[in-house]
Amino acid sequence: MRTHTRGAPTVFLIGLLWTLLTPVGAAAEVDPSGGIPFMGGNYNGHPMLYFNRGDVEQLQYAATGTHRDMAKRIRDAGETMLEHPEMYLPPWSPAEFSARWNEVYGNNLGVMSMFCVLYPHRAGAVDLAKDYMERMAAQPSWLVKDAPWDEVPLAHSLVGFATAYDFLYEYLNKGQQERFLQVIGNASRLMYEKSYVRGWGFQYLHNHQPTNCVALLTGSLVYMTQGYLQEAYLWTKQVLSIMEKSMVLLQDVTDGSLYEGVAYGTYTTRSLFQYMFLVQRHFSISHFDHPWLLKHFAFLYRTILPGFQRTVAIADSNYNWFYGPESQLVFLDRYVLRNGSGNWLADVIHQNRVVEGPGQAGKGQRWCTLHTEFIWYDPELIAKPPPDFGTSQLHYFEDWGVVTYGSALPAATNRTFLSFKSGKLGGRAIFDIVHKNKYKEWIKGWRNFNAGHEHPDQNTFTFAPNGVPFVTEALYGPKYTLLNNALLFSSALAGSCFKPWAGQVTEACDSKWLKYKAGLAADAEGRIEAAMERQGMVFIRGEGQSAYNPELMIRNFQRNLLLLHPQLLLLVDHIHLHPDSPTRAMSAFFHNTELPFQGMKVDGIHGAFASHGEDKYKMFWMDDTGFSSKGVLGYWNYPRGYPYNGSNYVNVTMPLRYPHTRVAYIFFGPSVDVQSFSLRGDDQRVDIYLATKDHIYTIYLLTGELTSKPLFAMVLMDHKKIVFEKAAGAEDRSPAEVEEYVNVMEDNLQHVKPVFQQMERHILGRVLNTANFHKTAERLLQFTDKKKTEEVIENMFAMSKKQGKGKGGKKVNIGETLSESLPDIFAQIEVNEKKARQRTSKRTYEDSPEEGGGAFMEYADGRKNRKGAFVKGRRFKEVHMVATAESESLSSTASYIRLFLLLNTATFFLLLAVLLTRFQRGRSLHTQRCFYTILLIDCFILLYLYSSCSHTQC
Repeated sequence: MRTHTRGAPTVFLIGLLWTLLTPVGAAAEVDPSGGIPFMGGNYNGHPMLYFNRGDVEQLQYAATGTHRDMAKRIRDAGETMLEHPEMYLPPWSPAEFSARWNEVYGNNLGVMSMFCVLYPHRAGAVDLAKDYMERMAAQPSWLVKDAPWDEVPLAHSLVGFATAYDFLYEYLNKGQQERFLQVIGNASRLMYEKSYVRGWGFQYLHNHQPTNCVALLTGSLVYMTQGYLQEAYLWTKQVLSIMEKSMVLLQDVTDGSLYEGVAYGTYTTRSLFQYMFLVQRHFSISHFDHPWLLKHFAFLYRTILPGFQRTVAIADSNYNWFYGPESQLVFLDRYVLRNGSGNWLADVIHQNRVVEGPGQAGKGQRWCTLHTEFIWYDPELIAKPPPDFGTSQLHYFEDWGVVTYGSALPAATNRTFLSFKSGKLGGRAIFDIVHKNKYKEWIKGWRNFNAGHEHPDQNTFTFAPNGVPFVTEALYGPKYTLLNNALLFSSALAGSCFKPWAGQVTEACDSKWLKYKAGLAADAEGRIEAAMERQGMVFIRGEGQSAYNPELMIRNFQRNLLLLHPQLLLLVDHIHLHPDSPTRAMSAFFHNTELPFQGMKVDGIHGAFASHGEDKYKMFWMDDTGFSSKGVLGYWNYPRGYPYNGSNYVNVTMPLRYPHTRVAYIFFGPSVDVQSFSLRGDDQRVDIYLATKDHIYTIYLLTGELTSKPLFAMVLMDHKKIVFEKAAGAEDRSPAEVEEYVNVMEDNLQHVKPVFQQMERHILGRVLNTANFHKTAERLLQFTDKKKTEEVIENMFAMSKKQGKGKGGKKVNIGETLSESLPDIFAQIEVNEKKARQRTSKRTYEDSPEEGGGAFMEYADGRKNRKGAFVKGRRFKEVHMVATAESESLSSTASYIRLFLLLNTATFFLLLAVLLTRFQRGRSLHTQRCFYTILLIDCFILLYLYSSCSHTQC
């Protein structure tokens, strides 16, 4: 027995040791950085924002190989600007520069500077870029004259100018370097000041916020690299205090959507993805496992109409995307998906781009993301479509309140797109945060959000049979219910935009923006009750009663969509009134932004059609009494100030009866020949009979609140039965508040100071014993008390002269020693700034409670008593940590644990070696057991110390 078991404890212990070490190796395989190298404050001049000087040659090589398609687009943009400089250079005149919305100048400068990086020997390229920057630097302000309250144009100019400064630094002469840096500093300083009083500083998840914050962050990183650490530190902390809150709140958006829609969504992600990249590269803050980010691909993939040229245009929108989305897609693929789907979709979108006409990229935006697309593209990810590509899929965005069907398909016969919208104002996450008082440390109701770009569009839909837009959204226009495919009700209510008709409570009669801040509008919502596909048919139901004024006394406004065939859609509106309702009629609108409608009538049933080439797309309507009123056809002109002229529409008005009225509409394409259409109903349901040349449909639609069968609808097609059961209805489950959300945000803010302290040491180390020492030290201490500054600089200067080598000829890092002799320049300026902001924020809030407010961000470093101790951190090779008594205690504990861990590891291996070499033979079993017991106990101690060490990050 002894012979067979002698080696067993040894094998057991070796196995136990293996399990101890395995998690370390496994953890090393997980890279939360997404492969983005963390700079750790170790910069070697410019460029540094997105790549280093040493990376430039590799980028130029990629431009001739793996990235040649993207490089060609950058080169085409650069050559176009070189050929027609008068069309693209900013004007010298400040009046002309600020006369109109001018984001184009900053947007084009980014790609121009990338063109110079990739093709530095192209004659005239660098000179044009420098001329471009000179013209922008000559402007007294980058704001627009007619909108001085809006920093968005300034943000576009700042991010483009600072990026160009970083990319082209070596091509600028000394005067330009200093002058352009001053311009960046002035613009960044203004943005920083405005971040405390403008909505973008506290209205989260709105497109202005990442746009302006990334501009300020870009400016602050450039300013930091040039040694202006104190101001850059404040700017950076302010950006992160805003954006890290947004990242926490975004965790509540469970479907990857953005409530402002696809077009403005790409405006948001253009900057949001830049933010994620920059904070990982410069501060080791990773968001690549963010739950929203993991779902965001669907927001781009499931919203594209067949043909890949248009998207669902919910909320203020153009025909597709404002920015990108190729840049955003390659970003998602490289840092999140890693499966080739993002690269594939980016390629397909580019191949199908509209060159001229509706849907073409705007001149101010078309080149803006080319440089980030080039930087983020990973050619090792072979372009590959998602597994379900090629088949029509139903997708429900539960937060956005949107259902899509048939997205991202090649344009062809029976490739049909259908969308439906019925959701909470601002999306479920924002609506529930406001109404359930979530994140109350940060959020004070609707003041912290901005739903201005949304539309009064609950229970609206779009339909594109064969990929042809038949019923469309009305794009970026006035916020009227009638400009959406929705209902109005007759009423004498005060405040209606078009008496005697009342639209949804969020519509705005005299404003460009949706009404959402207070009153009935603040509580407006719709609800999707069902979204399902059965045997090629799609059923969707939405409830929109809560979007209308309660004085209308509407009990239910239920809209049902049944896609019976790829070219045949049935829509049924069910309106249930309270007994005392003053509402006597309803008015439905259907829009097409391009194709005009023409009226028609068949067998007493009124309808309309739109012609697309030789094909006609038709619609008819009637109510449950067989009545069909004549529709009003026309074109609604938008007022000046909107990017589109207007929309074609069909307006159908029908009488309402108590208690309920059902109105049915059929929409069909050229391959469907409808021969008969009728409906009748009772309290529980409505029955629709529909005969086409190929099929006979009988639809039983259960509309009652309590039904005899647990069904939404049942369809008999010829001899086939399709059932839509209630058990599969949509559920509304709001996510819980993120645990310890304040600490989550503050933990990420802790990453900033060590980087700036590292910069402080490097800067001092570079200028030792040089003529620039005095000037550099003054720059570092720019906002410190002047008397103390002079005294400290003299002491530092004397120290730099005395110290050269340590004992034994060892070199001393004088930069570190000198930085220790400095006061904590960051803690000092934080305290001063905090006091100043507390005084001004109170005044601002009293003056303008809607736009100002909020006390200055509490910078919770938790390390205010500087002790001058260097510790090795988990993210920094060697960073200067500032410690309170508590964190000093933690540091001390970690040091002891580390010491014991090292000693115990040595003891363990020593005992193991002794056991294997000295005690395998000739020793009693009792002696061996004693050694094994000691070794086992030591192994458990080792496990405990390893666990403690990981918890304290030693």
